[in-house]
Amino acid sequence: MAQKGVQLDQETFSCSICLDLLKDPVTTPCGHNYCMNCIKSHWDGEDHKTSHSCPQCRQTFTPRPVLLKNNLLADLLEELKKTGLQAAPADHCYSGAEDVACDFCTGRKLKAIKSCLMCLVSYCDQHLQPHYEVPQLKKHKLVEPSKKLQENICSRHDEVMKIFCRTDQQLICYLCLMEEHKGHDTVSAAAERTERQKKLEGSRLNIQQRIQDREKDVQLLQQQAEAINLSADKAVEDSEKIFTELIRLLEKRSSDVKQQVRSQQKSEVSRVKELQEKLEQEITELKRKDAELKKLSHTEDHNQFLHNYPSLSALSQSTSSIHIRPLSCFEDVTSAVSEVRDKLQDVLREKWTNVSLTGTQVDVLLPQPEPKTRADFLKYSWLISVFKLFNLLCLHVCC
Repeated sequence: MAQKGVQLDQETFSCSICLDLLKDPVTTPCGHNYCMNCIKSHWDGEDHKTSHSCPQCRQTFTPRPVLLKNNLLADLLEELKKTGLQAAPADHCYSGAEDVACDFCTGRKLKAIKSCLMCLVSYCDQHLQPHYEVPQLKKHKLVEPSKKLQENICSRHDEVMKIFCRTDQQLICYLCLMEEHKGHDTVSAAAERTERQKKLEGSRLNIQQRIQDREKDVQLLQQQAEAINLSADKAVEDSEKIFTELIRLLEKRSSDVKQQVRSQQKSEVSRVKELQEKLEQEITELKRKDAELKKLSHTEDHNQFLHNYPSLSALSQSTSSIHIRPLSCFEDVTSAVSEVRDKLQDVLREKWTNVSLTGTQVDVLLPQPEPKTRADFLKYSWLISVFKLFNLLCLHVCC
């Protein structure tokens, strides 16, 4: 109870302008007390008016009163401070627009800390004390501050609604039970709350179980996404390696074909030039023989003609006939390479459809393990087929 007395002193000796303990207290002609600086500042703002008023009771004074320090009140404040009087409650203790105000406070209301379902009133810390001290009030049901206490009052009979009508599914008061709800299935509001609380807990358990299930599903989907990303990265990496090897093989086979063609070209050209030299030598010899025979034909000495003719008329054995092939000796190579290209395109076109279909068949509801067995790597079999086919065709070209 001593704490209550101190709180009363705080309100009594607080300035209603700054809400703090009075400093250099002065008293207006109407009897209200203020800090000297607070009331002076307040009236300074009213200098444009012909009269000045008390901030609490609105009594007007003309002219402006001359206020002097209330020494008696100042001395009393000093004594009270020594006995434990503190500053007035801070602003955060007063109720704002969003707070529930104490119904018992007068003037500026403090925040309520509890609401009583029996009294249908909200209390600040000071005015709630009787509910902790008076035996009859200790039985009251205290809840968190609520602005909806009036919803517990029957709008028809202005009585507290403590009964629940199951027939009409609504709260009623005891007078409603005797009138329009007479004969209905009714129970106390507390009993209905207990039953519905059980159902609520069941619903919560169901919801919590569903949350756990969905969280597991989310975790599985996250793992699935990671597995898909890893599998896709692995597929891209492996494909790049395989295509790199395929490109290298193509380049090597191209180099082999080029080398063999050039080698055969050199051999054929060498053979042709060798034969060409033999023919040119034979032509030179024939021209010389023709010149000797021409000279012999112009000899006028018959005996000399007949003597030299046998030796000049004999011809050396001629080179066998030469059959020139059409200039298409390497067209077979071009044809074979074109055949390789066409068949390789056919394989790529046919197998690429399988690769595309394989890549799109991703089941997000089932885990996709990383390929480890031969069966897991069958999706790359088309590349192996390409390699085999290309090797065979390139060997065919080279041969």
